[in-house]
Amino acid sequence: MAESSQTMERGLRLLRLLADGHGGRTPSELAGALGLSRPVFYRLLTTLQSEGFARRDGRGRVHLGFGVLALARAVHPLLRAAALPTLRALAEGAGATAHLTVAEGDDGLAVAVVEPSWTDMHVAYREGARHPLTSGAAGLAILALREGRGGYQVTEGQLQEGARGLAAPLSGPPGLEASVGVVTFGPLDSAVAGPRVLAAAEDLSRALA
Repeated sequence: MAESSQTMERGLRLLRLLADGHGGRTPSELAGALGLSRPVFYRLLTTLQSEGFARRDGRGRVHLGFGVLALARAVHPLLRAAALPTLRALAEGAGATAHLTVAEGDDGLAVAVVEPSWTDMHVAYREGARHPLTSGAAGLAILALREGRGGYQVTEGQLQEGARGLAAPLSGPPGLEASVGVVTFGPLDSAVAGPRVLAAAEDLSRALA
């Protein structure tokens, strides 16, 4: 039992290393980071490759395998259910469309969206919408999280002409890169919307912890 637990722990640590290394890493780098001998590391890597959780490119560098996407998609409905109460309160309070966005590689994916019920006009933002992390407040907030920065990000017209967005990253749980934000066609007072979005991010972080 102890040996099996140790193997699982090593496998999980390897997956976390691969998730952090967007450009891939060499087997030697990974073995060194894990403190494993090359034979032990290659047995671990072979198992993960056979299950689709790791892959090697033409240069021999190791990356996350596409098998993790199936696990990620299974989590999205759970995230959506947990986020809806917080997003509903945020949308109604801010009078703007609220959303939860998670990182999938270099893209942001909207997994939950709530539109305000009382406004005459609001942004229609589709669940499942995908965009580069480098565009829009939601993606920039996730990039800020990767750099260890908090606070909120504000953008205008980057994803849709005339739309203004504000988003803040979630601080947890570990391994989840996500942001909460609002988007509107009307005026967006960051001094008012910013604290609302930050409070929503904190609430959702606690709910998912």
